[in-house]
Amino acid sequence: MRAFEWLPSLIAALSAFIVGGLWYSPILFGKAWQKETGLSDERLNAANKGMIFGVSFILCLIAAVAFSMVIGPEHSFFMALHSGIGVGLAWVATSFGVNYLFELKSLKLWLINAGYHTMQFTIYGLVFGLM
Repeated sequence: MRAFEWLPSLIAALSAFIVGGLWYSPILFGKAWQKETGLSDERLNAANKGMIFGVSFILCLIAAVAFSMVIGPEHSFFMALHSGIGVGLAWVATSFGVNYLFELKSLKLWLINAGYHTMQFTIYGLVFGLM
């Protein structure tokens, strides 16, 4: 098992979590995402936000730690960055695509969600590449 680095993992997870908050806010894609998912304001407002945000951060941290283990401690900036882009596009976005096809979800929803996760792993690559 490869070692991972705690500090870059925490920074990467926090960075992706913050970008996710912006990504899914009304400033960027929040309203389009909400429309495509069919979630009403009432349902979103009634949700347990503490649980959602807390578990989401933990999942971001798990993903960052796993990414750290995949790229290993001896990575260059460009290797880490390109790995982040590749993981986001080639692993996560394509996996979502398969599910979305069978679930008959819209291309627009796929673009929003796959776009975020591509950005998430690109951020991971950037953080690990810089540290």
